[in-house]
Amino acid sequence: MKDSKERIMQFVFLAAACASIALVAMICIFLFANGLPTIGKLGVTDFLLGQKWRPNNDIYGILPMIMGSIYVTLGAVITGVPIGILTAIFMARFCPPSIYKVLKPAVELLAGIPSVIYGFFGLVVMVPFIRDTFGGTGSSMLTASLLLGMMILPTLISVAEAALRAVPDSYYEGALALGAGHVRSVFFTVVPDAKSGIMAAIILGVGRAIGETMVVIMVAGNQARMPQGLLEGVRTMTTNIVIEMGYAADLHRDALIATAVVLFIFIMIINLTFSYLKGKVVQQ
Repeated sequence: MKDSKERIMQFVFLAAACASIALVAMICIFLFANGLPTIGKLGVTDFLLGQKWRPNNDIYGILPMIMGSIYVTLGAVITGVPIGILTAIFMARFCPPSIYKVLKPAVELLAGIPSVIYGFFGLVVMVPFIRDTFGGTGSSMLTASLLLGMMILPTLISVAEAALRAVPDSYYEGALALGAGHVRSVFFTVVPDAKSGIMAAIILGVGRAIGETMVVIMVAGNQARMPQGLLEGVRTMTTNIVIEMGYAADLHRDALIATAVVLFIFIMIINLTFSYLKGKVVQQ
């Protein structure tokens, strides 16, 4: 009886794994089957390096959206990663239990807030602040970067904290035994041993930032042109798809699907880069 139950559960787990693989495969087939012919029709160079997006004139250049995605994501990493990693270190090794009981649920609450709420906060609070402080319209690359940096914090903190807590206490205690203080033992023993998990946190944060849509739609200005500066509006690949897919048809719709292919390739590059770096770290 026990063996039959184990076989049934093995079959259930195998079926779930196969379903997951099949879903990913179906998405890949749909995107590449519809997107690659369009890229070939428009021309790889004209599509990827074209600086003008004018669907009414059948001009489809997505370089402004590619650069917008890269700049906004880079801005989110610059603002969010240092805060997230340092917060994780504090929570794992410095935070008193009384504060941890409040801080941990607060971080988890941040992860559960819908994107549209972040966008509404950015639209009502951050856009006027940026406009009054630095000038411009407020709907800009800077606003989107700061808000995305805020959004990736829960992922960064949770994954990095788990990695830091996974480091054996004997490493920390050994550093103390050799005469190192608490801070030095944490930053020169615990943190380096957790760098693989910290890298995973950063990559997950990058994936969250580059794939975010609603927040960028609400605060980035959505101007389909090459980025002009931190205080100017930008449009990312995700927002370009969402804004125009509702009324797109024929070649315009195919160009948006091709944009999704490029975005999918970006995510694949990020994941492959993480796998490579993680392998290098493990080998060391």
